[in-house]
Amino acid sequence: MFKHFLSAVLFLFLFSSYGQNFVTVKGKIIDEKTKLPLESATVYLTSKKDSTVIDYTISEKNGNFEIRTRKSNEAVDLKASFLGYQNYKKEISKLAENLELGIISLVESGTSLDEVVLKGEAPPIRIKNDTLEFDAASFKVGADANVEKLIKQLPGVEISPEGKITVNGKEVNQILVNGKPFFGKDGKIATQNLPAEIIEKIQVVDTKTKAEELSGDTASGEEKTINLTIQEDKNKGFFGKIMGGYGSDERYESSLLLNWFKGDQKISVLASANNINSVGFSMNEIFDNMGGGRNVSVYSNDEDGSFGINGMNFGGNNGLTTSNLVGINYADKWFKKVEVNNNYFFTNNETDNVTRSSRTNLLPTETTFTETVSNSNRLGNSHNLNMNFEVKLDSLTSIYVEPKLVRSINKDRFSNQQETRNQADLLTNESTNDTYSDVDNTSFENYMLYYQQSKKKKNRGWSVSLQNEHRNSATFSNVNSSTFYYLTDEPDDIRNQNLKRDSKFNKIASEIRFGEPLTDSLKLSVTAEIDYYASNDEEATFDFDAITGSYDNFNALLSNEINSSVLKIHPSAGLNWNKKNLRARFNVGPEFVTFKNESDYLSVRTNLDKNYVFPRATANLYYSITKSKSVYANYNFRMELPLANQILPVTNLSNPLNTIVGNGDLNPTQQHNMYMNFNNYDWQSRSGFFFYSGMTLYKDQIVSSTVFDESFRAQTTYENVDKGFNSYLGASWSKTFKKEKRSLRLSVGIDGGYNLNQGLTNAELYEAKGWRMEPRMSLNWSIEELITIAPSYSYVFNSTDFTNYVIDNANNFVHRFKMEFTSYWPKKVVFGNDFGYTYNSNIADGFQKDFYLWNTSLGYNFYKDRLLVKVKVYDVLNQNVGVRRTITPTAITDAENLVLQQYVMFSLTYKLDKFGGKKDNEGGMFFID
Repeated sequence: MFKHFLSAVLFLFLFSSYGQNFVTVKGKIIDEKTKLPLESATVYLTSKKDSTVIDYTISEKNGNFEIRTRKSNEAVDLKASFLGYQNYKKEISKLAENLELGIISLVESGTSLDEVVLKGEAPPIRIKNDTLEFDAASFKVGADANVEKLIKQLPGVEISPEGKITVNGKEVNQILVNGKPFFGKDGKIATQNLPAEIIEKIQVVDTKTKAEELSGDTASGEEKTINLTIQEDKNKGFFGKIMGGYGSDERYESSLLLNWFKGDQKISVLASANNINSVGFSMNEIFDNMGGGRNVSVYSNDEDGSFGINGMNFGGNNGLTTSNLVGINYADKWFKKVEVNNNYFFTNNETDNVTRSSRTNLLPTETTFTETVSNSNRLGNSHNLNMNFEVKLDSLTSIYVEPKLVRSINKDRFSNQQETRNQADLLTNESTNDTYSDVDNTSFENYMLYYQQSKKKKNRGWSVSLQNEHRNSATFSNVNSSTFYYLTDEPDDIRNQNLKRDSKFNKIASEIRFGEPLTDSLKLSVTAEIDYYASNDEEATFDFDAITGSYDNFNALLSNEINSSVLKIHPSAGLNWNKKNLRARFNVGPEFVTFKNESDYLSVRTNLDKNYVFPRATANLYYSITKSKSVYANYNFRMELPLANQILPVTNLSNPLNTIVGNGDLNPTQQHNMYMNFNNYDWQSRSGFFFYSGMTLYKDQIVSSTVFDESFRAQTTYENVDKGFNSYLGASWSKTFKKEKRSLRLSVGIDGGYNLNQGLTNAELYEAKGWRMEPRMSLNWSIEELITIAPSYSYVFNSTDFTNYVIDNANNFVHRFKMEFTSYWPKKVVFGNDFGYTYNSNIADGFQKDFYLWNTSLGYNFYKDRLLVKVKVYDVLNQNVGVRRTITPTAITDAENLVLQQYVMFSLTYKLDKFGGKKDNEGGMFFID
């Protein structure tokens, strides 16, 4: 007890001492002529010696400002800037005590220009309407820094260990370069590979849909977009990186990124090839493409160190993957009216995996146990084409077109052996399966939007959008399987078959929207939506004929055809309220639904048509309490229709151990979704607090109902249950302490949730009430351009209580610890280490409960920092395992997959850049204007 008391006293003493090292500078900004206060003027302190930014703030509504900063005996300049006004500067000899500067009057510049900037100097931050703008030159980074390092220096910007970017606590969900996507809107390729020196400004705005952007409406969400503007003289040049590596066990990796910029025209090419489970693209300065490296969770050891692009999934399965990727991005402006941004990717992946799993099947009357060993191989090729065109017909009329085309061809081989035993350890069934499949998928999507703004009234306008989607999938499979039943009279199931499956999906959705401003802050929106989508699924099975030696015996029991279509008509009206500190939206209207389903099975054609009238409502609210505090909330109600195979009386016998049939009496599921958060990020104290909570209420939720016989052979259908409830909440707090080049960021948080789910097993209703809790904390200590140490820890606890079930409770806990260490000392040397440890309390016997993953990298820059040679070791301790546990109300499954083993890799990276038509003497690269 005494030790705890001393610790508390010591903490309070240190905290008190820390607070005594700070002073506050206060004042008020007004217009010299009108004497009215100026809100959102930028006030900042710079060093007299080298003009570096020390601290900054924004004036409040009443013009008052307050800067809390560290004491200093050196001279500083206090500066103030506001659009349309001359800049103000006052010298302060030292910051030794609190200062009250009184009223500071700004003089209008006498010009109508949007901005007035003191020659040779720009304020570090500006607020222009809804845009937060940073001047890149005001934030110092190393000579070879990328954009990510620049963004990290910006006040209010945080980048989590997982790579998520937030600005003042709000998540950034897209990053643009000169207003356009750069290899996708997620922007990771831009932030990790574009040099910081070419950036002029970093702008932060609310993320809007294309319709909101063209109409000028406020954003319906709270996510943020970062736009990187390139310096005019640097927007003409050639730069990029080339990397190659080879290691032990014939491991290899290579990546290439080349960029050619000339004004509005931008052409970029990327490529990657490796056999180390990296299925996307990355040129991480520490680990390149190495899986389990930087920004990868320690407990997700089957993940790789790369990332997908623009939401596209390039693979990433369990097992060992060899992958190849090539892509090109083209952006330009045609005829001064047409802006284009197109990209194309080709990917090739091959994955081998071996899985061993142990599943505990939780039945109302007993528990059974299933053991499975399987092998798989997948070889896939994929073509991805994404385009968008924006045409400005005139200042009031715009057309936007965004087509997407994807074609993928996969060849799969799968084999497994499985057996199930009952609680008395008696063998109930066993099976073997060998399947070869060829899958050909094609999809085409297109989104078109036409917007017309009124000439007579500002913010009045109308838009028409059309979205179409077409998907085709053709599958050919050869199946050889044997299933044996031991405790019933059910005959054994032996199959040697060819299967042909064809699936088609077509969708057309249109929307007409009219917006009419009622006041300066209130807008009426009237909308009509019409959606139509139809699907067709055909499956034909042919048994092997030993006499003819061919697959020509049609199997009607395993063949069927299902057709389904949905027509939705949704007229609605809504109000948009947009005040300076308050944004609110409300939209409501009926939805008329025509639901048609048809099946052909065993020469019996069944039609099941239903008509519904549903209510639909959405609402969201964003309220800015102060510059640092805000509240966001949203709500929506919708009805979810059952799938065609869930309601049609087609018997699915494709799995010998589970027969599935639909239920024509199913009702649609009602869903109420609610979410809210509170955000408080104070950029003056560099501290932030975030709280969120959400829930979904279900009525008539559709669940599977399974009945097992003594041999554990299942008969499954679908039923509605009365209720369901999922909820989640969490909170986090972070604070950054800075002193010159040193910084310490502390972050703590907790996440949790409570769920109530109902289900049916052996036709008996059970109820599962589960809750989850995950406290976590992380530290990030760094000396700029010298060293970074970042430990993190989390503890996860899950518990589920059951009613009318074979068990009363199931729970487990997981420890996760990770340590990142990066050193840039001595000069030109880069040394990185990532260490992780995971312990899962509830992994079954026979599987490893914990594992370590330690990756290390040592690099050296030479040839004027254009060449970087590295040696990397993956899984230094040779402890990596692919074990994970999945817990559901009906089963607990432990699975172990094939994982990448320890290897050593040697790599070389070459950097090249040349801007403004100047020759790159060191690299021998040149650019002709």
